[in-house]
Amino acid sequence: MAARTTKSPATYADLEALPSNRVGELIAGVLHSHPRPALAHAQASTALGEELGPPFRRGRGGPGGWVLLDEPELHFSSDVVVPDLAGWRRERMPERPDAAFLTLAPDWLCEVISPSTGAIDRGEKIPLYAREGVTHVWLVDPLAQTLEVLRLDGATYRLIATFCDDARVRAEPFDAIELELAALWAH
Repeated sequence: MAARTTKSPATYADLEALPSNRVGELIAGVLHSHPRPALAHAQASTALGEELGPPFRRGRGGPGGWVLLDEPELHFSSDVVVPDLAGWRRERMPERPDAAFLTLAPDWLCEVISPSTGAIDRGEKIPLYAREGVTHVWLVDPLAQTLEVLRLDGATYRLIATFCDDARVRAEPFDAIELELAALWAH
């Protein structure tokens, strides 16, 4: 099922009214709704969290110092977005707030690209993340088997690297470890 978009000014109440099997986001007053991710998308997101969690969240085999969350709801002014993964350096978020959503922009986030969400992820959310000062954005495409690493450079992002297939990579800001891309595409 494709993404649905409303063109009239949408509110948080519209977001809350969505069925539980849909993910919704508000960007510039427009409600974007899409089905829960397909299995290739879910596999890539889950595997990436499994790879980054021990060394960066827990400090096992890596430097630690990060708060990593799956699908956090982020409120930036009137925009509400749900990236697939997001991370905050502990010095910026020493304790996770007891709240349903966050207003503090992450230091890093990852969007797993799906056919139904790719245009919104790239065309609408990337500029929003730049506006909010998210330092690094990763775009993971499980169908193309690619990882694009973007770094904020002024008001826009610069493509730092593109990795593909089964490469073993060091990708900032998590370049303290070698990431096995094959784990993201495994069946």
